[in-house]
Amino acid sequence: MQLFIKTYEELTKNELYALLRLRAQVFVVEQNCPYVDLDNLDQAAIHLWITKENNPVAYTRIIRPGAYYKEASIGRVLTTLTVRNTGLGKEIFKKSIAEAKRLFQEDNIRIMAQSYLIRFYQDFEFQVVSEEFLEDGIPHVEMLLNT
Repeated sequence: MQLFIKTYEELTKNELYALLRLRAQVFVVEQNCPYVDLDNLDQAAIHLWITKENNPVAYTRIIRPGAYYKEASIGRVLTTLTVRNTGLGKEIFKKSIAEAKRLFQEDNIRIMAQSYLIRFYQDFEFQVVSEEFLEDGIPHVEMLLNT
């Protein structure tokens, strides 16, 4: 397995295509949630992914402070079914937190989390900071890491 960290400008066309396809597979097809994934934040993002046999199997993106939230943000956190529950999701999320702190010299990171994953994010010391709300028909909360 190999970890990649690239800005939007550094992504090749094939890498971008593979990552967008992966996001559609997980967030649109698996979750049966038709929504517009292309939100114009990818251009301001740092993209992290792990490959297995040259295919992306885990992914996140880091958004710089001020582009979406006041704080830095990590989103589009996913693993494929083939590696889910193997610890790879925790590994890439941990690397994303470290990279966000390194890049932006800031300890505050805000995320929008699907409610069923609250415990996952609490394991990284994120705290729920909003009431539950629907985003694309799925219950979410905002969570904040403030170290």
